[in-house]
Amino acid sequence: MSGIPHDHYEPKSGGAKWLESRLPVLSLIYDTLVIPTPKNLNWMWIWGIVLTFTLVLQIITGVVLVMHYTPQVDLAFASVEHIMRDVNAGHMIRYVHANGASLFFVAVYFHIFRGLYYGSYKAPREVTWIIGMLIYLLMMATGFLGYVLPWGQMSFHGTAVITGLFGAIPFIGESIQTWLLGASAVGQPALNRFFSLHYLLPFLIAGLVIVHIWAFHSTGNNNPTGVEVRRGSKEEAEKDTLPFWPYFVIKDLFALAVILVVFAAVVGFMPNYLGHPDNYLEANALATPSHIVPEWYFLPFYAILRAFTADVWAVQFANWISFGIIDAKFFGVLAMFGAIIVIALAPWLDTSTVRSGRYRPMFKWWFALLAIDFIVLMWAGAMPAEPPYSIIALTGATYWFAYFLVILPLLGVIERPTARPATIEDDFNAHYGKSTDKSAE
Repeated sequence: MSGIPHDHYEPKSGGAKWLESRLPVLSLIYDTLVIPTPKNLNWMWIWGIVLTFTLVLQIITGVVLVMHYTPQVDLAFASVEHIMRDVNAGHMIRYVHANGASLFFVAVYFHIFRGLYYGSYKAPREVTWIIGMLIYLLMMATGFLGYVLPWGQMSFHGTAVITGLFGAIPFIGESIQTWLLGASAVGQPALNRFFSLHYLLPFLIAGLVIVHIWAFHSTGNNNPTGVEVRRGSKEEAEKDTLPFWPYFVIKDLFALAVILVVFAAVVGFMPNYLGHPDNYLEANALATPSHIVPEWYFLPFYAILRAFTADVWAVQFANWISFGIIDAKFFGVLAMFGAIIVIALAPWLDTSTVRSGRYRPMFKWWFALLAIDFIVLMWAGAMPAEPPYSIIALTGATYWFAYFLVILPLLGVIERPTARPATIEDDFNAHYGKSTDKSAE
């Protein structure tokens, strides 16, 4: 499993030996539970179990909802109302599923920003980071496809807007848009495609999650210091680590229970708070909502998409050097996807030899601005595309790219990090005091 020395599973009974020689599932479970985990992990490392739980929750509730949903343009909206009114506990299952998507993205944004702050993307974990970003892209696609299925006003017109982005691609955009929709406009073929993909992608996400977990089990977990576990001997490794079970499993389950209490309160008392009122009206191609906005978790990148208008000098320059091929709409599409790509490229854009932001005094300030910038972009994405919101969005988009493409590479050259602990054990003892319990050493 991991390169960190630890005890491996040895079957005792005849049945266990028989199964282990044919399908080593027991050793896989054992190695997963006892894998040595850095003992100094803080509460920001609990989001993995929240994401895993939410993925399972979304798949289970989604399968139940599919049993009662009708993917037909004249019946889709009515079938959702049937679920809400006539199916036993249907309204609760739908609210759990709809708000579960929000919980999924809350957890993944904390997970990503934790990785960015503590340098979890740095060697030897680049592949783990890239797999995580692929999972995030599939989450975004699944979230969008699911938003289409209720076939309300925002579902219908949001589909037209989002698929229209692909139409902005020069030369081949119109063909791609037609292929996505299955027709020249949003209708039954599009609903069929999106329903099928929304049902399929979560299982693909589950497969990538398994690979993601396998990847960091192979390299070992990162930790708040960024210092690697000592691997010289089992005794040295045990000074830096604790078994995943029971220490971190119990900690994660406690955190999950607290988060689920908040989630249950949202589902029970304010289930429609994050939804848009227009999506509770049946889709009408002849009545376009005055302000089309995506779900909240897409808003930062939606703000970046809309920030680059024809009067922005960067757009004008790109249009000039491309002989008119790159217009404002296509530039916005490139910027939106580019904002995600630069996150994926963080392992190569960060030139610092220090992994954890805890020991990088200048980095802390720039990173704090990035977190604030993300929230500001989220707010700007929900506002009309007009001044002063457009100016705020452009400023936020500029800083987003500047952070990854300019600030992060420069900090590795000019920053003077503070002293790091020599070992994880030293950091743990500095925060919690030296343990006298030999079993915890």
